Amino acid sequence: VSYKVYAVNPTVESIDGETCYPSLAAVPEPIDIVNVFRRSEYLQGVVDDAIAVGAKVVWAQLGVVDDWAAKAAVDAGLQVVMDRCIKVEYGRLRVAKV
Repeated sequence: VSYKVYAVNPTVESIDGETCYPSLAAVPEPIDIVNVFRRSEYLQGVVDDAIAVGAKVVWAQLGVVDDWAAKAAVDAGLQVVMDRCIKVEYGRLRVAKV
């Protein structure tokens, strides 16, 4: 299994030599999961952007919860995970290869 992670931050040009995009709309490929590392009060804006780019999932990290933003995402057809660490859940749910 492989993943491509794109950093998105309007104030940073690169992180560890990797391009950092100013917005979700600037990411050069379709987005499956928007993994949110922002405080809860910013989640609605991220959800609006995720809907606009056709993302499939919005994943809000530990401590990030906004029920109105989650409802907007679900109403637009996105899956929503809030208040969970994606790395922890990946490790917990990963099935050994046979």
